[in-house]
Amino acid sequence: MRTASVRAAAPAHRAVPTASALGPGGGRLAGVATMIGSGLSNQIGAATGSFAFPVLGPLGVVAVRQYVAAIVLIAVGRPRPRSFTWRQWWPVLLLALVFGTMNLSLYSAIDRIGLGLAVTLEFLGPLAIALAASRRRADACWAVLAAAGVITLMRPRPSADYFGMGLGLLAAVCWASYILLNRTVGRRIPGAQGSATAATLSALMFLPVGIVLAIRQQPTASAVGCAVAAGVLSSAVPYLADLFTLRRVPAPAFGLFMSVNPVLAAVVGWIVLGQRLGWIEWAGVGAVVVANALSIAGRARADATPQQAPQQAPQ
Repeated sequence: MRTASVRAAAPAHRAVPTASALGPGGGRLAGVATMIGSGLSNQIGAATGSFAFPVLGPLGVVAVRQYVAAIVLIAVGRPRPRSFTWRQWWPVLLLALVFGTMNLSLYSAIDRIGLGLAVTLEFLGPLAIALAASRRRADACWAVLAAAGVITLMRPRPSADYFGMGLGLLAAVCWASYILLNRTVGRRIPGAQGSATAATLSALMFLPVGIVLAIRQQPTASAVGCAVAAGVLSSAVPYLADLFTLRRVPAPAFGLFMSVNPVLAAVVGWIVLGQRLGWIEWAGVGAVVVANALSIAGRARADATPQQAPQQAPQ
């Protein structure tokens, strides 16, 4: 997804060399392999975390995952929050709140409607950001296509879990907010210090949850292990993999691959968790993925088209 994880923090503010600067061939091939591994790691991590739901619940799994994310980002970002001004602090505080809400709503949605559908609905967040920033007519078509996919997924039927779908949409709103806040934090605070501080604050907010679970439920070692694995596979591995990938693969190609994550989530949910989707659900997932991919591809072509200088009127 991008399971809404720390991964989205990396591209928002890190200056990285372009893929062309590092040379074609092996570097790009390694970047593509890393993207595939990152996407699978993210979805397998979410699936692994769901095995702990019967013992810890989504809240407990997210709490452990926030702890892991904080440890990773503190090690990478080495934040110095004492030097922050209020102008730097307020987006960090909002980012911490959104970060925790995003993961909690997503994992709660996974618990109710399955991995594939939850991740697909969550992906509406970044898609909405991309479409809202565009003025191209084609993007209006992709917005209609994505809306058709969502209507297909949320169509009325006896087994529909609308609360779970609502949680998926809440995760989408949080991810969109997460992207916007990360941009603000990245402009105001150097490096990954802002993201690391936000992850730490988010982990602290979930600390009482961990304490209560440890006292009342006495979680099993296997459940804690699954939750920790979810944190490592869905936070640490994708974050570090994205730093590697963005130095070897052009940003449009990176975005195009990320749009395939709902399909990866559906496949992992099917293979690992036995969550089968019908052909109508697959059509809805496909519509959202295609809309996202075509929007990214269109922007890449528009950016690559050289701007013609205005011609002077004849004398």
